[in-house]
Formats: sequence, structure tokens, C-alpha cells
Amino acid sequence: MTQDAALGTEIVTGNPVLAEVVRSGFTESRHQGAIAVVDTGGVTVLRAGAVDTPVFPRSSNKPMQAAAMLRRGLDLDGSLLALAAASHSGEDFHVAGVREILAGAGLTEDALQCPPDLPLDEPTLRRMVLAGAGPDRVHMNCSGKHAAMLATCVAAGWPTASYTEPDHPLQLEIRGTIERLAGEAVTAVGVDGCGAPLFALTLAGLARAFGALVSAGPGSPERRVADAMRAHPTWTSGTARPDRRLMEAVPGLLLKSGAEGVEGLALADGRAAAFKIDDGDGARRARTVVTVALLRALGADAGPGADPAVLDGLASPEVLGGGRKVGEIRAVLPFLSS
Repeated sequence: MTQDAALGTEIVTGNPVLAEVVRSGFTESRHQGAIAVVDTGGVTVLRAGAVDTPVFPRSSNKPMQAAAMLRRGLDLDGSLLALAAASHSGEDFHVAGVREILAGAGLTEDALQCPPDLPLDEPTLRRMVLAGAGPDRVHMNCSGKHAAMLATCVAAGWPTASYTEPDHPLQLEIRGTIERLAGEAVTAVGVDGCGAPLFALTLAGLARAFGALVSAGPGSPERRVADAMRAHPTWTSGTARPDRRLMEAVPGLLLKSGAEGVEGLALADGRAAAFKIDDGDGARRARTVVTVALLRALGADAGPGADPAVLDGLASPEVLGGGRKVGEIRAVLPFLSS
């Protein structure tokens, strides 16, 4: 780690390679990053790279945000609670769910403060474009979270117009919940892509928070969020997303990806992990292969009800040349077996 004198910030160097792109037997790209794995007691049992350096978890914070909202009166369960913790694809059922959450609070989509956007789901996007429809707030991937934030404010008697301000009672509650579950203080506050406050954690802290969600007592806000997400993975991501396929293939898996190469996950037994790939959104192609390798190293692919075939299909995407396979994207995690 070095110090940038001009900016006064720490620059992480020397993180290990987590994935590489191989074309025609030649490694043409490498993705570096850091991984933290914690045991059922939240103790870090494996660390690779700068796992104690704060990062913005981005949407990987959403399960903790949803737990905080339940604690302050949010009245959601099942698929709609999963949607409150989602980075959804903007499919029709997602949008209908967002509107249902808002209607239950006596609000319309005009109250949303997330930016207008087009859906992530390609068939839905094509249909909207062909129909001449433009971006709107309900199709933005964070609109479920924003609708739930508004519903929480209504339930708690808090103002709705300022719900994205970092000193709003809702955001103070969310910050406290994140700190409690992570077992550490938030060291930086930013603005997420959706406009809501973003609280920085270390990867070790993020892993502890995911472990705490699945290990919480039945019926607790934390466990309710974990259970809803695991029961309705299509609502937390989308029909065609790898997140859904992974959660369906590994029973009891809680997984939430975030922008800029972040992933948080926990197994049913309370073991948990988090990682960040250094090159951020350029590493979207690497995130799933790293997740699969990590799950396999933890033995999740061999558990009761697991479907190794799904993991096989996600483990090493093809690299094409002239329309045929000439290589692959593969994880490089030798430290997990040491």
C-alpha cells in the first residue's frame, strides 16, 4: 500500500490475481482483487489482499439496508421484501412490485428519488425502445430499495422528501445497522449511483455482515431479509442473471453483488465471504467465475441439493475468436487450497 501525497489517499497495490482471460493459450488480461472469508463466528479465516482497507460495497449493502428498514416499521415480506434488497432487472413483475410497495404507503412513483433509467433486462429494454418509451424511475435497478425506503419513512412518521439525505433518521438507522452487523465503524460516506447514501466497510466487515444475516434468529429482521432473498432470487436480480442461478443452485446461499466488482455471500451454515475486483465494472466478466471458484473451495457445490452442473456452466465462460471457442475466463485462486 502506498500513499498518494497529492490526494492524501491510500492506494492499494499488490492484490493477487483473482481471474484471467486466456486467448489461444495466451493470458491477455488479469483481474486483481481481495477476498475475505469468515467462519461462523465472524472470525476471518482467510484473507487475500487488502481485506482491511475500506471499500464502497455498493449494492452489496442492500440486505443490511432492508434489515434496518424492517426494524423501523417496514411491512413487507416474501417477494416484495426481496425486491427491497434488490438490484432488479426492470422486468414487468419487478416494476409492478415497486408500484405495489409505493401504493401500500399511499405514494406514487413521483416520490422516488432514484434517477430515471432503462431496464437491465434486454427483452424488456428492446420492447420499451420499440414502443418509444424512455427511461423512468421505476425501471431503475434500485427502485425497489427506494420504494421501501419511502414506505419505511411513512411507517415511522419521518419526512419523505429528504429520505436520501445522510442525516435523515432513516439513513442514520441504516448506518447503525450496517455497523452493528459488520462489527466495525463506517469510515466513509458517499453517494451511490441511485442517489442514496453509501457506507464504506472493509471486505472483512462485509463478510461478517452477510454471515450475521443468515445466522440471525428466525423471525428477526436480518433473518427475514436473508430468507426472502433466498426464497425469491429472481426478485433480487432477474430472470436471466447469474445471481439467480447461483442462489438456486446452492440451497441456502445468500448472495448480493454490487457495482465496481463487489460481491458478498453467505452459506446456510453461517460461513461468509466478500471480495472486490480492483478494476471495478471492467471486471463484470470475472465476478461470477471468482464466485463459483470460491463456492467450490468452501464445499458449497457438494452440499445437499446443490446442482454442480449450474456451477459448471458459470465457471469458465468461453472466449471466442472467429465465432469459435479459443479460450476462457478462469478464476486463479490457489491460496484457497493452501
